Amino acid sequence: MKLQRMNRRALALGALAVSGALALTACGSDDTGGGKEGGKSASSTAGASSIKCDDAKGQLLSDGSSAQKNAVDAWVKNFSQACGVQINYKAGGSGAGVTAFTQGQIAWAGSDSALKPEEVAASKKVCSGGQGIDLPMVGGPIAVGYNLSGVDNLVLDAPTLAKIFDSKITKWNDAAIKKLNPGAKLPDLKIQAFHRSDESGTTDNFTKYLIAAAPDNWKYEGGKAWQAKGGQSAAQSSGVAQQVKQTNGAIGYFELSYVGDGVKAVSIDTGAGAPVAPSSDSATKAIADAKVVGTGKDLSLQLNYATKAEGAYPITLVTYEIVCDKGTKADALPNVKSFLRYIASEDGQGMLTDLKYAPIPADIITKVRTTIEGLS
Repeated sequence: MKLQRMNRRALALGALAVSGALALTACGSDDTGGGKEGGKSASSTAGASSIKCDDAKGQLLSDGSSAQKNAVDAWVKNFSQACGVQINYKAGGSGAGVTAFTQGQIAWAGSDSALKPEEVAASKKVCSGGQGIDLPMVGGPIAVGYNLSGVDNLVLDAPTLAKIFDSKITKWNDAAIKKLNPGAKLPDLKIQAFHRSDESGTTDNFTKYLIAAAPDNWKYEGGKAWQAKGGQSAAQSSGVAQQVKQTNGAIGYFELSYVGDGVKAVSIDTGAGAPVAPSSDSATKAIADAKVVGTGKDLSLQLNYATKAEGAYPITLVTYEIVCDKGTKADALPNVKSFLRYIASEDGQGMLTDLKYAPIPADIITKVRTTIEGLS
């Protein structure tokens, strides 16, 4: 029994030593890079050379855009390892995120559409002395993904896309598709068009493109909810991508990071030269056409969906992180500011290209960083 007690004691001391070493590793060096606000810095994994944790601790719940989920997952991994904060981003869609934010359920939401006036008004009830604002953080192309055996390079234009998603073109060997793809062996196969079942900023941006670039063929008002008749639906970007992946003859829309492993991306004929494939570079060229139209601390953008800029991919979105400019709950504010500071940093933005997103242009992200520092 005495020997057993000694062994148990030795194991306990060993566990304490290991846990202490892990704690030191997780905290990093507390005395470096404190900056003007003081606080601690911590080394992280690739993509984040230094993260300022400050007073961040505990948990942070968020919801919203599924288009940015792959970026958020990578950011959360780095930030959580550095600061020990557990972040749960549900990615239930832009509509769900904005609703949860305006109801005071979360301190930060992601949305592929800027807040509407009525949503700003609702946010004032939960942002004590302030209101919700839009901070552009993730750029990227909305890929039109397809799964069609024997066709590796598909080109479509706005009118043809509008007719496909409005159930006016129903076969892959339709004359309009043949004209755009003269060398392709297009099968006599039914088109299975998939759209989002949930309210989605991706839907909002995709239909804004159709409205701007094919006004004669897309007569719907647009918005986060899908309005056209016909087609099939699936929840969130991952759900639409999964349906396209497993269905020969399928087509759908989602963020570029969901392309691959059986899903190919359509190149868009904009009428301004060679067809343009979705990429970080081609999306950045389109976002460069955007204008800041938000007022005060709000940095919402107006995208040019009908851009004719050379090499610009026109179906592009910007995901906003939505927060209170003032009035964030005291227990959540350090976590929100520290996490947003990291994802807006050079390290955070620098990860986006490898993840098939597009970094926010320098002049805009500089304004975002300044705004984050002023959150209260």
